[in-house]
Amino acid sequence: MKILVTGATGLVGAEVLREAIKDKGIEQAIALTRRPGPVVDAKIHSITHTDFLDYSGVNLREVDAIIWCLGVSQSQVNKEQYEVITHDYAVAAGKALLLANPAGTFVFLSGTGADSSEQTNTIFGRVKGKTENSLRMLNFKRYVIARPGGIRPIHKNPNAPLVNKIFIPFFPLFRLIAPSLVIDSDVLARILIHVARNGSDKEILENTDLLEIAERFSL
Repeated sequence: MKILVTGATGLVGAEVLREAIKDKGIEQAIALTRRPGPVVDAKIHSITHTDFLDYSGVNLREVDAIIWCLGVSQSQVNKEQYEVITHDYAVAAGKALLLANPAGTFVFLSGTGADSSEQTNTIFGRVKGKTENSLRMLNFKRYVIARPGGIRPIHKNPNAPLVNKIFIPFFPLFRLIAPSLVIDSDVLARILIHVARNGSDKEILENTDLLEIAERFSL
């Protein structure tokens, strides 16, 4: 299986690449990034890509699945930029995949709080929900939305927003108080690869669903 991973320099994207290296079922993982990522291996094919609205220069014909982990904190950009990065980039990639490989799978990393009704007051919830809906309308043969809660980093990520770094010491407390709302980054990465390969009974996987898949398949 060949996968393409975006957000490969981020917390989850880099973790997906690490797990892809160990996964015997992954023949190749294409890392689509603006700059070189932290994960290097013979199985990883890195492509420097600057325009995430245009994929004409990327060969997607043999890509079986896109695992979309590209994202930005809403505190780092303005509202308009956040919508372009979160929504427009993902939809452009989805359209390109369908054009190149109509049987391709799209796995979208969303998050707890995404609102399918697009009515919430939070920018995160509204734009993530809009993106989920727009991708759904593309009618992929297989489409899965992952909505993790708090993601506990297994590896340090120097590119993480400051607000994310501040919360790291509190994860043991979060896990104690609300274990169903926390997931380890390596476990999440294995789940994303699993659903890219095998699909899911549910289109939308909340954090509890993700944990249940991890337990059921010993991920």
